[in-house]
Amino acid sequence: MGKPIEKTHGVHVKKGDRVKVIAGKDKGRIGEIISVDPKAGRVIVQGVNLVKKHRRETQNNQTRQNNTSGIITTEAPIDASNVQLVVKVDGKDVVTRVGHERQEVSKRRPDGTEYTAERSVRIARKTGTEI
Repeated sequence: MGKPIEKTHGVHVKKGDRVKVIAGKDKGRIGEIISVDPKAGRVIVQGVNLVKKHRRETQNNQTRQNNTSGIITTEAPIDASNVQLVVKVDGKDVVTRVGHERQEVSKRRPDGTEYTAERSVRIARKTGTEI
């Protein structure tokens, strides 16, 4: 199959975001991101792209209580380009793109003096609210 393609930039979503799958066999499903692999550009979404793995029972006595053997259903990663961020608007789920905005914040130095600085925040393009 070859080496996985490495992406040059990060991904547009983070762990904990609610996303909608926009392509593939689970198109239309909404779930929460469990983990993100920015180097490969892939994400694992809860309840999406379920695969069955066959796991053999191990002989290790220390981990016997949490050892699961047999056929296990787990989530497999999907490409980050196949998911889109979901935000709640008036109780409805609305898909949106992710934007970035610079906001001024006041920070405090260890000696007690304050100064202003900028920080980047993620915003929902449809609503303009902070994510």
